[in-house]
Amino acid sequence: MAGAAAEQRRLATVVESWSGRPVLVIGDAMLDEWRFAESDRLCREAPAPVLTLRRRISAAGGAANTAVNIAALGGRAVLVAPIGADVAGDELHDCLDRAGVWDRTVNQPGRPTPVKRRMLAGNQILLREDSGDPDDPLTDDGVARLLTALDCATEELRAAAGGVAPTLVVCDYALGALPAPVRAWLVANRDRYATVALDAHDLADWRGLAPTVVTPSFAEATRLLARAAGTRSRGTALHLDHPDGDPAEGPSELTVGAAPGGAGLPDSPVPDRPDEAVGLAAGLGPTGEPTPGEGRVAMTGDGLSVTGTGVTVNATAGEGVDRAVLAESRLAELRAHTGADVVAVTLDTEGAVVGGADGEPRRSHSTPVPASHAVGAGDAYLAAMTLALAADAPLSTAAQLAQLAATITVSDTGTCVCGREDLLNALDVPADTGHPALVGADELTTIAAEHRAAGRSIVFTNGCFDVLHRGHVRYLEQARALGDLLVVAVNSDGSVRRLKGADRPVNPVEDRIALLAALSCVDHVVVFEEDSPASLIESVRPDVYVKGGDYPPELVPEAPLVRRLGGQVRTLGYVPDRSTSAIIDRIRAHSQDRETDPSLTSKRS
Repeated sequence: MAGAAAEQRRLATVVESWSGRPVLVIGDAMLDEWRFAESDRLCREAPAPVLTLRRRISAAGGAANTAVNIAALGGRAVLVAPIGADVAGDELHDCLDRAGVWDRTVNQPGRPTPVKRRMLAGNQILLREDSGDPDDPLTDDGVARLLTALDCATEELRAAAGGVAPTLVVCDYALGALPAPVRAWLVANRDRYATVALDAHDLADWRGLAPTVVTPSFAEATRLLARAAGTRSRGTALHLDHPDGDPAEGPSELTVGAAPGGAGLPDSPVPDRPDEAVGLAAGLGPTGEPTPGEGRVAMTGDGLSVTGTGVTVNATAGEGVDRAVLAESRLAELRAHTGADVVAVTLDTEGAVVGGADGEPRRSHSTPVPASHAVGAGDAYLAAMTLALAADAPLSTAAQLAQLAATITVSDTGTCVCGREDLLNALDVPADTGHPALVGADELTTIAAEHRAAGRSIVFTNGCFDVLHRGHVRYLEQARALGDLLVVAVNSDGSVRRLKGADRPVNPVEDRIALLAALSCVDHVVVFEEDSPASLIESVRPDVYVKGGDYPPELVPEAPLVRRLGGQVRTLGYVPDRSTSAIIDRIRAHSQDRETDPSLTSKRS
């Protein structure tokens, strides 16, 4: 029992160590839309249910969901991706904003944001409508702006991390966000990133990237092996087909048969030159690619036959072999063909198989769930795996945490997101900074010194926060995304009266700080009596000082002090039509209405 507790504590230490880790995500971003409906009758025109829409949920999908998961797990996520200048794009921007992801996406007028709309009744997906044409290429100008955003975001992350090289995550789902010039740029600039994770439907396109880790599904790994085999020999071997004709969709339907064209997997070792194993990308003739009507996979040369439900074995090869065993047997080849240090073959509800340079496979397991519960679970897996490897965790630890992150997100219908607190709670280690949220000035100085010594960045803001509203919450969430720790300094009641007038504050300081401390984005709250937080700023020495407003940072009174102490100043715009004064004015207006028209009071009582 003690050993299990020690192991959980060790895993939790890794989770805590990746806090604030800078991660740049680039790739195919999309919007997931969930429409929940009810049905109690059939349509008269056709044998189809009549649906009544009850609620609608939008969530980040694809590369955007990977960035959201990285931010939720405690990393510092930046997303670079082409997004349409449309309603779906606006919703996706809002999703990123709410999640605390640094939004460095590039608008692409005339190119719609990819959307996956699911209609459900009784938590059963009845249909899915996809919009956004993957064959609609980026314009030359769009590619140029994407490369500029990629370069700037890389330097922005490096600067924010004190010169530390950021981590890169590439999410290539064949929707057109990563054309050849972008892939070439990433390969040429590989040395600007310490850790590189790759999730791609077509791994052969990325051989030159030399990623730290790749996370193919079983179908994607199968496709890569089939392509590689087709460049080396002919015979009976591995073949993959997508019956629906969509190679970007998975998992594939796999059945037994001979590969078209006789492509095969020989017993000979992997070629010395890795580029010989990916001849399809160079157009080197027959490669075992699927042809219409052929939906099969076979590996009969060694007694293994892949089917839609797993792997069956003939009498001479033994019994009980499954997809995990097949994946384990091909890990070395997958590493050679991708150039990756680590290969993690995900097996959806069956978990994953992970292999590294030591040649020892790691097997993890998952709990089967309905497909509607597992949308985006792979993004959570990728995010946790990437953060763990970036934090120099052992591969076995990274595999454990990645599987745990994917598993605990599949409890309900919707796009999966795993939070840092969720992961720590699953390890029976509650998220705790070791200090209370409400602190005094002296204690705050000590806390700031501890975090600075641990290499964490401190964000500081201040205000009255008299009537907490949506504008405040969004502002504080944005501020928290700028660093590892958010400190909020609150004016005392006397200070508020001097600044706002005798009728303020509406709420006493005890209520104001209690509400702020309850927000998940706020780490510490401190009260100050003066009209200016200058003395607190001098003792905390924040890395980033944030104020709300539409004026430039140069006009912030505290800016000279912050910069003299080595920090930077940021201003964040408020949510339109959301302010404490406006709320108080509306309350007073309603009160006056009741006083002038007593009937209003009687109607409401």
